[in-house]
Amino acid sequence: MFFHSHPYKPFIRKDTKKLIVGTLPPPRFSTGELLEKDVDFCYGSYYNSLWLFIDKIHNFNLRFDNSQEAIDQRKQYLIEHKIGVCDIVESAEREKVDASDLGMQNIKLRNVVGFLKEYPNIETILFTGGNSKNGPEYFFRRHLKVYNLKLELVNNEVPRIHQFQLPVGSSLVESSFRTIKTVSLTSCSGAANISISILPRYRQLKAENPNFNTFDFRVLQYSEFF
Repeated sequence: MFFHSHPYKPFIRKDTKKLIVGTLPPPRFSTGELLEKDVDFCYGSYYNSLWLFIDKIHNFNLRFDNSQEAIDQRKQYLIEHKIGVCDIVESAEREKVDASDLGMQNIKLRNVVGFLKEYPNIETILFTGGNSKNGPEYFFRRHLKVYNLKLELVNNEVPRIHQFQLPVGSSLVESSFRTIKTVSLTSCSGAANISISILPRYRQLKAENPNFNTFDFRVLQYSEFF
């Protein structure tokens, strides 16, 4: 049994307004066996593609390697755009050493609600995946139940948007609640390409431009939030 521990602490600052929430990076980030194009930082897997989308959106020409400069580039972007990262899974066990969310067992979650209370400027959570089993939204819904909270649907079109009311302090008066919006982005992983291909919006854009692909679709979707 492989013990898969998250290698990175939450990256959050006092002025953070948006929080990226995923699950766990691939096991090689915990064992230190990075690939040549991996970056030793949150979402550093070259095959995860989040930073490829951000690079395309902003024309950054980011480095994709094991260098400190590549890490610093990503930290600078997050700081300037007031974006934080706090994946919801602290650790899990795996029978098979891979990055599958479904393969996680004996899962320990991070106290994301606790971080939301600690950093009151956070307004939006960006899930890097939807409500499929063992996905970030799935775990967050389970996490909210501990606090007797739940997500309320705002927009059912992809990317689906929800919100919830986070109590502030111990008072239960209406003015002591803070509204947090959640956005369930299409997963960065290649496994999501099949689900993208059947979306009506994707098919429409593909019909208008045969060269349009699933990477372009994510860039278009993510550009609104990154």
